[in-house]
Amino acid sequence: LVELLHSKNIYIIGRISTFQDPYLTKLKPEWAIKRLSDGGVWKDRKGLSFLDPTNKSLHSYILSIARNSYALGFDELNFDYIRYPSDGNMKDINYNLVSGKTRADNMEAFFKYLSEEIKKEENIPISGDVFGLTTEVNNDMGIGQVWEKALPYFDYLCPMVYPSHYPAGHAGYKNPAAYPYEVINRALISAVAKNNSINQDIAKIRPWLQDFDMGGTYTKEMVRAQIKAVYDNKLDSWMLWDPSNKYTPSALKLDTIN
Repeated sequence: LVELLHSKNIYIIGRISTFQDPYLTKLKPEWAIKRLSDGGVWKDRKGLSFLDPTNKSLHSYILSIARNSYALGFDELNFDYIRYPSDGNMKDINYNLVSGKTRADNMEAFFKYLSEEIKKEENIPISGDVFGLTTEVNNDMGIGQVWEKALPYFDYLCPMVYPSHYPAGHAGYKNPAAYPYEVINRALISAVAKNNSINQDIAKIRPWLQDFDMGGTYTKEMVRAQIKAVYDNKLDSWMLWDPSNKYTPSALKLDTIN
């Protein structure tokens, strides 16, 4: 498959689900985030478990997965779920924090480790997925993601600026999903400003855009409006997401694709 895609001049990104990994937590429950109440494996409202971002053995495992994926022929490695849990019984989570360290500090330590180790042998391109709100807020939202603490360690930072994922009332919109251009334009203006504030190239910003029906039926015009917001902020890279992998070809310029 890799050979076929490369023969079509397709750039292949391998997505690695990093800290949300119910399979590994079953094999290695000692690596999982635990409940405060009884020390058992904590699960979110969907019944999914997370790995402890401070676990050094886990760091080595993730690095191994990444290196082997690159060796298989992926052109870039994309790290998703690089965060603490965001929903469920949050009061019953044992964050295993060392005195003086925050969740954001722990995530930054992992980002630093990953970047330094993965770049030792080859300049392997890496990207990280973060919540869309990281471009606008000044805290870690309880999940350990802070834009300025992640950006320096990735070649691309990919905020998931899906309009449907912003809360009602965001930027004054009752239903943000109905305003794809406005919501994403606002998010990217803030992202560019944050990059500039720490002297990071804005070309490192590569947002995930919405091509799925949530908060409304997403038409080709709504997908194109998001893409326009990217270009209007002098960015030239973006990705589309639909969890069912059913995309809208009519929203894209396909004349250059053979």
